[in-house]
Amino acid sequence: MHKNIQEELTALVRRSLKAGKMDKFAGEEIALDFPTDERFGDFTTNIALKLSKELKSSPRQIALGLAELIEKEIRNSGLNGLIAQVKVEGAGFINFYLNADYFYAQLDRIISAGREALKQDLGKGRKVLVEFVSANPTGSLSVAHARQAAVGDCLANILEFLDFKVQREYYLNDEGNQINILGRSVQLRREELEGKRIEFPENYYQGDYIYDIARHAQKENIGEEQLGDFAAGYILKIIKGELADFKVNFDNWYSQKELAKSGKVERAFEQLREKGLLSERDGALWFNSTAFGDDKDRVIVKSDGSQTYLAPDIAYHQDKFNRGFDWLINLWGPDHHGYINRIRASIQAFGHPAEALSVIIVQLATIFRNGEPVQMSTRRGQYITLREVLDEVGSDAARFFFLMRRTSSHLDFDLEVAKKQSSENPVYYVQYAHARICSILRSVAVQGQGKADLSLLKEKEELNLIKKMLEFSAVLNICLVTRDPYMVTVYLQELSETFHKFYDLHRVLGQAEALTRARLALIEGVKIVLSCGLDLLGVSQPESM
Repeated sequence: MHKNIQEELTALVRRSLKAGKMDKFAGEEIALDFPTDERFGDFTTNIALKLSKELKSSPRQIALGLAELIEKEIRNSGLNGLIAQVKVEGAGFINFYLNADYFYAQLDRIISAGREALKQDLGKGRKVLVEFVSANPTGSLSVAHARQAAVGDCLANILEFLDFKVQREYYLNDEGNQINILGRSVQLRREELEGKRIEFPENYYQGDYIYDIARHAQKENIGEEQLGDFAAGYILKIIKGELADFKVNFDNWYSQKELAKSGKVERAFEQLREKGLLSERDGALWFNSTAFGDDKDRVIVKSDGSQTYLAPDIAYHQDKFNRGFDWLINLWGPDHHGYINRIRASIQAFGHPAEALSVIIVQLATIFRNGEPVQMSTRRGQYITLREVLDEVGSDAARFFFLMRRTSSHLDFDLEVAKKQSSENPVYYVQYAHARICSILRSVAVQGQGKADLSLLKEKEELNLIKKMLEFSAVLNICLVTRDPYMVTVYLQELSETFHKFYDLHRVLGQAEALTRARLALIEGVKIVLSCGLDLLGVSQPESM
């Protein structure tokens, strides 16, 4: 069925290189892309431009010779009859023009198999642990955490769709100095509520929510020593509720406090010591991370006997592997960029390859209201929370907007745009395309009365719509390679735009019955892809709007 034509064309180019006695280049990365201009075929490769320097010849001359070899290979392969033409165009691009029958066959496959036709078994059951959000339970989730939640959950959805076995994990930092400060913050507010005059330190948690926790602590008569744990538990319930309303659910909530009690940190130290990777200097215990490319060794136990943040993190990551995962994906904020090498060094110290850990740095988001950025300060409690965003624009718009830029790029989130019910709002635009198709399909009785003759779809806009549908698998491949789901939002907007252009120019209903049936099949295919894409984003697929 030629399910993955890009892979087949890539293999075709490799065989042609070998046939032309250019074997040493057959291992080169060969990009088969969709041309930005539809006039230049259905797929294009720039391999001739890449080889020009090595072969000391013009890209066009290389492309012309390679195109001849490709055409010969086509005649001797199962691609004969699938590819209508191979042309060398521009500076030396080799462009492939496919026969319309290929597109009809792929559309028929999508209609017949539904979402199953869009799946790929790239993961082959590989076990992946995606750890994301992992915000300290000291306050409501901020928009920075919200963006991480959207990205992590969507990436996990895509990996599952590509046949990875995925678990979502939240690392709960429920012990240490920040929990102690949280407890003292609640104690001071409780004393204030009891009528005492207090001096509230600048570095304590100052949001109004601390008063709420203090009132509950009063009511339940919580002792001062238990206030930190009580406050963290209270806030954790809020965090879980916010995430549930954001359609983000975790398989595991991993407690740092329980990790410390388990003895796993000490056992990790013992293993490192046996490997000769710990040393004592200046009264402190050091992890010799420079042995694995870190820029300096790292202290894991200070001279006063207290552990650094790195100590439990080393044990935590080793425990992930011990639980059977062979690919770890961590989503961190930009302030953790310098932490990557030391964690990667730690997993290598235990014998795991560096590439077994992927760290995705999710840049911050700025919330705009009425054209003005909202100023934020987490410690002072002056920031827009995930709950506020959900209350204002809803989960669908929030998730879509948080995913609309590369994770490596800063995100501007305009609340006013996210609330609009017009084409200015990207999520509305995509959902409206889905709802519009559902409305058309509901209104006809011709569905199901025999198989549609898809060869009747000859208009440029019809073929463009099929071609755009078939880009979905390539988009998911990009998301896998880049560890970034944002391309799905771009693609869904493009697919919706291509559908609206088709619908504005060509009537679906009221045509000859055979053409109507073919066009109904066409938009049914679009509906399947739109629905699947929205589902991967965690966004609903309304059938009416």
